[in-house]
Amino acid sequence: MDYTINYYSDRVQEQIFELPDTLAARYIVLTRRMVALGPNLGEPYTKTFGDGLFELRLKGAEGIARVFFCTLVGKRIVMLHSFVKKTDRTPLRERDVAQTRMKEIKHANT
Repeated sequence: MDYTINYYSDRVQEQIFELPDTLAARYIVLTRRMVALGPNLGEPYTKTFGDGLFELRLKGAEGIARVFFCTLVGKRIVMLHSFVKKTDRTPLRERDVAQTRMKEIKHANT
C-alpha cells in the first residue's frame, strides 16, 4: 500500500504549487518518491527536526525552498508549511508555524 499526501489546508497546497517552476517540479518528483517509498528519503532530500516534524528539501535554478511535513497513522503524509529560503539557516518562525500546525493535526487525529 502506498502512502498518501494530504495538506494542512488548501492554502498550503496552493503555496506549494505556486513555488517557482524548478522548485515545484522538484516537489512533484520527490513527493512521488515519498508516496512509493515512504516519507524518509534521507538527506539531502528530507531531514528530521525531531518530535515527528520533517522537512522536504527542494533545490532548483530559482533557489531553495523547504516544505515541512509530518506523518500520521495509516501511511498519511501531511504537508504543513512551505517557504523559500533566503538564509543558510531555517528561520525559527517558519519552523514554529509548522510545529503549531503539526500539533493541531495530531490532536485532531487522536
